[in-house]
Amino acid sequence: MKRVLLKPDYSISNIIKGGWHLAGGHGNIDESDAIDDMRLFVEAGITTFDCADIYTGVEELIGKFLRKYKRSFDMKELSKIQIHTKYVPDYDALYSLKKEDTERVIDRSLKRLGVERLDLVQFAWWDYQFDGYVETALHLSEIQKKGKIAFLGATNFDTYHLEKILDAGVDILTHQVQYSALDLRPEKKQVQLAKNHNFSFLCYGSVAGGFLSDKYIGVREPKEPLENRSLTKYKLIIDEFGNWDYFQELLSCLRAIADKYEVDIAEVAIKYIMSKNKVSGVIVGARNSIHLAKLQKIESVTLTEDEISEIDIFSKNSKGPYGPVYDLERDKTGRHGSIMKYNLNQS
Repeated sequence: MKRVLLKPDYSISNIIKGGWHLAGGHGNIDESDAIDDMRLFVEAGITTFDCADIYTGVEELIGKFLRKYKRSFDMKELSKIQIHTKYVPDYDALYSLKKEDTERVIDRSLKRLGVERLDLVQFAWWDYQFDGYVETALHLSEIQKKGKIAFLGATNFDTYHLEKILDAGVDILTHQVQYSALDLRPEKKQVQLAKNHNFSFLCYGSVAGGFLSDKYIGVREPKEPLENRSLTKYKLIIDEFGNWDYFQELLSCLRAIADKYEVDIAEVAIKYIMSKNKVSGVIVGARNSIHLAKLQKIESVTLTEDEISEIDIFSKNSKGPYGPVYDLERDKTGRHGSIMKYNLNQS
């Protein structure tokens, strides 16, 4: 797998193994199998893992993987891995959050993972009516200086509020955003901000929970309840994008391009986002190693400017989603916000 240098002393695999699918709501997970699959991903060159304090049980699971294969890492039989976690304060705590509250959660992540320092902590904030997000970001920066965090990132901030954090002097290495052929919201203002402040994007949702795949081409529109939380979330994005027929037109376009490279739709959808400005990595929610063979084919795909333009046209002619990054999802009373879980850090 291709590696991307984010700092002179820090590189990641451009495919990142996502952890949300291991946190429940996506089918049963066998712990032993999940840990063994992690080794297979590392052996395939996917050495960067994404998780979060609010992904139930996932930090602990990665910690068990690290302990089980500690000797293999020490003997360099396995490549060193990078663990990107998140700090997502509970919604109910935003009005009164203190530095000690933040440090307590960081210490818990260190303990769960069994490491002395977190590689990357990506900071998220549910609601801007609570204005402590800059202060909390500065608290994270202070904790970073203690040696508990190597690098800081952000997650799901709109441009205006992320710029406030940057202007306060917080060094942001990456910003994790939803970015796909269905959702080009980061291109409106965020790309220029990333260029101005030299951070890069780590992207989720690039295959829309599996909707951007051969499985859904030529099939009827699915009805609720859907199979898992990802499909529920990304079906709402498809609804914003346009109707199911228009989505099918996009899939047909992706399929025609995929035929040229002898890959599937998902690999083209991922490569499309990799081709975008300031994108350093795409987070793929592969629950197990059966997806590895396909992911390894991504490097064989080099989209032409014409092929990228063909895909761009669908998004530019779509009904949406429009507005700032994560703006639709931030409305707790809306269709997108109402499916979120807001207080997962509570004891």
